[in-house]
Amino acid sequence: MAPQDRLTPDRVEAPPATGALLRVAGLSVAYGDHQVVNDVGFALRRGEALALIGESGSGKSTIARSVLRLLPRGVGRVRGLVEFDGQDVLALPERRFRALRGRRIGFVPQDPGNSLNPVRTVGAQAQEAAALLGEGGRAERRELVLETFAQVGLDDPRRVYDSYPHQLSGGMLQRVLIGLTVLPRPALIVADEPTSALDATIQKRILDLLTRLRHDLDIGLLLITHDLAIAAERADSLVVLKDGVVREAGPTAAVFTSPASAYTRRLHADVPALNPDRYRHLRDTGRRPAGEPPRIEVRGVTKAFTVEGRSLTAVDDVSFSVPAGTTHALVGESGSGKTTTIRLLLGLEEPDRGDIEVAGERVTGRSHASLRSVRRHLQLVYQNPFTSLDPTWTVQRLVGEALDRYRVGTRREREERVREALGSVGLGAHLLARRPAALSGGQRQRVALARALVLRPDVVVLDEPTSALDVSVQAGIVEVLLSLQAELGLTYVFVSHDLALVRQVAHTVSVMHRGRVVEGGPVGDVFDHPREDYTRALVESIPAVTAS
Repeated sequence: MAPQDRLTPDRVEAPPATGALLRVAGLSVAYGDHQVVNDVGFALRRGEALALIGESGSGKSTIARSVLRLLPRGVGRVRGLVEFDGQDVLALPERRFRALRGRRIGFVPQDPGNSLNPVRTVGAQAQEAAALLGEGGRAERRELVLETFAQVGLDDPRRVYDSYPHQLSGGMLQRVLIGLTVLPRPALIVADEPTSALDATIQKRILDLLTRLRHDLDIGLLLITHDLAIAAERADSLVVLKDGVVREAGPTAAVFTSPASAYTRRLHADVPALNPDRYRHLRDTGRRPAGEPPRIEVRGVTKAFTVEGRSLTAVDDVSFSVPAGTTHALVGESGSGKTTTIRLLLGLEEPDRGDIEVAGERVTGRSHASLRSVRRHLQLVYQNPFTSLDPTWTVQRLVGEALDRYRVGTRREREERVREALGSVGLGAHLLARRPAALSGGQRQRVALARALVLRPDVVVLDEPTSALDVSVQAGIVEVLLSLQAELGLTYVFVSHDLALVRQVAHTVSVMHRGRVVEGGPVGDVFDHPREDYTRALVESIPAVTAS
């Protein structure tokens, strides 16, 4: 593609000049010499939803922050028009715009855990939002807050009001933020990836809530997301962005069913919910030795912890087996016992009852030193590569550490193994001297994979390995994982809350709920014909997008 082509959208419908609650025209944002957003335009009416979609770095959040006037002061240059209810918000003095932000323009941020003060109760912070209405005393505002919390689906508003943020789940915190956003009855809500950190069922509830509030209160919704399936399910119109340029825009049905740009078609192909059989050729052609016993056996495992003087059973009589060369998924909401199960599998916790075998070797009842031989063949890839990789180490040292610890070969042979491991995950030797901060999110996760694979293990445990990545980067990681499995006969335990992704990659699945396996078997059987109401609710949380 020629450079000038990248700046020319394939299909863009010009925003109407009248009748719009929010109108953006010719918006460009630059930081120094770096152009982040270039000539973006769209329009949004009351009661409608418009989604900005694209990968990280596409300019979505910069556009949202331009609308909210939250760009860093003195750093960026902004040109163009951002018109809200007939007023050019970019031309307003800060004092006048401050009267709009929070009252008439609401904001739901991506991470609820970082958006509330951890040392103040939710109620104390809610009082500030209620005070924006400028009427009533503290008691009247408290009743209004409790009424709003009930409206957004919080079952016990008084407990939530009196709680500190750390005492609430992620889904509850996101509902709190939505409640505080709608409390002043805004005309527009800007929601920046409002469900990316949530379980699938909580994600559906939050999106259902935003849709209901939009219809009931006639609110315009500007939804920022990287997931085309969510956008297509929830928005009336779409704006597809890449490198700060609108690649395609128009009604959802037109953009979704007949994407005109190659970039939109690629986004469509990368969304698991839209392409459940994308990797079937890799998933079904792996090396699976006939007649071998299961590579992993988990039998009747139970683990309880003491929390504030009470015994809490985190894993309750869990059993499953994983044949060699296959992928077994553990799915369920937060608190279902997935993480404790994999910690038991890795020998990081000792079960109260039951036993675990990996490649014929017993994991339970062994000392830390005796587990060393097992762990050479049992490796873990963490959820967040940025926090799991030492920021002061180079890629060479990160990937080669296990070889050094197990004293594998000569120094020259170890260096060659590091290069081989990097090559297997699609990275070049030119990255060896870099540190994690100098890598993209996808590159960091590939380094984490290379680090796990350098010892040539039989089993790899993948704990939400793509949850922090864009769908396009995720697709590249999944392709690498399944290609390596097909080539090397690797066995995976895959932990995820993304059921659409699980359907793409796993052969078998265990559905966990409150520490127990409530349903299990081949992925197709479990997802297509769920027996349990809980499994049915998980499956129904997958975005339901049709071509109509």
